Amino acid sequence: IDWLNRQPWCDGNVGMIGLSWSGFNSLQVAARRPPALKAIITMCSTDDRYADDAHYKGGSLLNENLAWGSAFFSLNACPPDPEVVGDSWRDQWLQRIDNNRLFPAIWMRHQARDDYWRHGSVCEDFSAIDCAVYAVGGWADGYVNAIPRLMEGLNTPRKALIGPWPHAFPHAAEPGPQIGFFQEAVRWWDYWLKGIDTGIMDEPMVRTWMEDWLAPAPSHPERPGRWVAEEQWPSRRIARRQWILNVLSLGDDAEPEDAVRVRSPQTTGLRGGDFYGFGAQGDAPLDQRADDGKSLAFDSDPLTERMEILGAPVVTLDLSVDQPVAQVIVRLNDVAPDGSSSRVSYGVLNLAHRNSHEHPEPLEPGSRYRVPVQLNDIGYGFRPGHTVRVAVSTTYWPMLWPSPEPVELTVYTGASTLDLPVRPPNPADANLAPFAPPERGPVSDLTPLEWAQNQRLVELDLTTDETVYTAFGDGGDFGGAALARIEDIDLTIGYTLRRTFRIGEHDPLSARAEVEQKTVFRRGHWSLRIECRTAVSGDRENFRVEATMDAFEDGERVRHREWDERIPRGFL
Repeated sequence: IDWLNRQPWCDGNVGMIGLSWSGFNSLQVAARRPPALKAIITMCSTDDRYADDAHYKGGSLLNENLAWGSAFFSLNACPPDPEVVGDSWRDQWLQRIDNNRLFPAIWMRHQARDDYWRHGSVCEDFSAIDCAVYAVGGWADGYVNAIPRLMEGLNTPRKALIGPWPHAFPHAAEPGPQIGFFQEAVRWWDYWLKGIDTGIMDEPMVRTWMEDWLAPAPSHPERPGRWVAEEQWPSRRIARRQWILNVLSLGDDAEPEDAVRVRSPQTTGLRGGDFYGFGAQGDAPLDQRADDGKSLAFDSDPLTERMEILGAPVVTLDLSVDQPVAQVIVRLNDVAPDGSSSRVSYGVLNLAHRNSHEHPEPLEPGSRYRVPVQLNDIGYGFRPGHTVRVAVSTTYWPMLWPSPEPVELTVYTGASTLDLPVRPPNPADANLAPFAPPERGPVSDLTPLEWAQNQRLVELDLTTDETVYTAFGDGGDFGGAALARIEDIDLTIGYTLRRTFRIGEHDPLSARAEVEQKTVFRRGHWSLRIECRTAVSGDRENFRVEATMDAFEDGERVRHREWDERIPRGFL
């Protein structure tokens, strides 16, 4: 940014924009306060690298840590292009492979909120950011919770935009509706970098998509709902409505206290979808009834009028467990009159982190604790005739790594509560200016050579009681192709990914997650292939992280590397 500022064609006003990794960068660079940085747009990113990132959630280990870490591991081994760097490409490529690191293992060595995570978490000091911030994301993305926190924590000019989108750009995301995000970004940059009054800062601080009921399905091209807005965040208009968790029901009044118990099978969560989706087939949560049946479910009476929520639901549980290390997963579901159950939001808490992510401590089996579990932020409208369901489980596979022992959880009813952020109607919503239609810039001329094939399979072996969840994809990042030639640079690229999650119905130590990747590069007689395999397993004391990497040139293997690391388990 300093270099940009010193160029004769720069007027001293610089902006920064990015999605995911580069959205993180935008926030973290803004916290460094380079003088020329006047505004950022941060998309699908997080302010909290530990508690709300792709590694840990609520102090529990995400299998996304392996999935993303494996992708990073593979990307780090990709070759430089000979047409860019010349004859040194091969030495550089082999040097990359020889110095590659096993990223999932690195992150698993930091199981609590230490300085490693604080370093990149702008929530540690929101006041460090003094430029204007536009935070953009989607309800289907794993990082959406950061946006309300940024709106509440920052003191700079700021705006928020949350659609129904996954981890993707709003002009191309599914589910839609897609919007003219480029035009919206130009309005922002014209205001903050050129001093043109585009009116963008006269509009409400927060604009979100209020989702409506949609029958669960593997994917949706569009999500029904409407745009709503709030002038500030937190909004004074939103009030908390409390429900009491009575015996298998939700009520306005507390019934006499009782105790209900659950020991969830290790396969609870198979219908949960991915931690963050990209809009691909199968990455959205499916009908929740199978997982509801493995959980404690608390149902309201059918609603007599529409109820809309905007913000973070909170379930406060009076509970006890029979193990020193345990986790609790809470889902908020919308149950339609036909019985289908749609996940609205969910939250996770490693109970050893009930007091602190910095200093986890074991539970005393049998002791009673009162623990709030905050669910993901959401904008959602429950229809009349539908039922609000709270489902509580002790496992959520394959999204979360299980506790080392099966856990029996006791929830004390009549004392536990659900708090929903109820948003009253606002006639001003009808007057919001519509977004421009989506536009896209020019794209490379691609020639598909092999079309992508995607599968998600769940197999149960009735002789061993093992369930295997396999997600296979041929990439599809190249116009729906698994293998494609980029005509502009005469380069053929292909990518294949297989994720396999194995677990026994009643044995958490049988859990094993594996990721297999193959990447190919071809141009004329230049032909390379990289094959990576990574896996996580564990016993009561340690995790085991294994990996192999093989590099091939013209069909001949030129490098083979192996990793096998043991990591103390701590409070996971």
